[in-house]
Amino acid sequence: MTQGSAVRTAEPRRIGPELHGADRLRYSVRRATAMEAAGWRSIGRALAGRPRVPRGASAFTYDRPVRTILVVFLVLSAIEIPIIDLVVHGIPWLRWPLMALGVWGVLTMLGMLLGYLTRPHAVGPDGIRVRHGGEVDIDLAWNDVASVEHRRHALSGAPALSLTGHGDDQVLNQVVQDGADILVTLERPTRLRLPQGDVTVSAVRMSVDEPAAFLDSVRTHIP
Repeated sequence: MTQGSAVRTAEPRRIGPELHGADRLRYSVRRATAMEAAGWRSIGRALAGRPRVPRGASAFTYDRPVRTILVVFLVLSAIEIPIIDLVVHGIPWLRWPLMALGVWGVLTMLGMLLGYLTRPHAVGPDGIRVRHGGEVDIDLAWNDVASVEHRRHALSGAPALSLTGHGDDQVLNQVVQDGADILVTLERPTRLRLPQGDVTVSAVRMSVDEPAAFLDSVRTHIP
């Protein structure tokens, strides 16, 4: 395990099939439905007070760069509801659809925020769990991990999950605010299951709010 300065990577690309027309629409609907379901699961897990951290593992957040933005949008979405009610109170056919849309927006933002809070990264006896919101949960067993190092990777404009490299050198990037902080190199190209489809990668880059603490936890399990 090593620490290093920031580096810039190759242009990241999105994960998922190249679709057009009706196929693209169906894929988008499936993804939107899956994200909606993940948000509701996150709300339920928060209400039950059960963050998804494996037994004996340490949790590490990764959403700090966007947490304030999400909270602000959540508050603004909540404030919008009584304002809309005041403006269209006398027009029932318009009032109730807009009220329902406003409540749905609040719950969507809440589910997104709670997805981050209830599903942190984890380092434990069985390995590293890489998360991103309510959908992504990647299990990297210690037997599959060759090394872990702290190095800030600039990934400007990259989506939450992206790929860089090709073939045996392909890397999965879990990105928050245009970058990742931890590089997990794998012993061999490994197939990972993602919401957008399976990918085979030789390394995983992770965003972590406290990289030094993350590395300290890793050192308790591997030299």
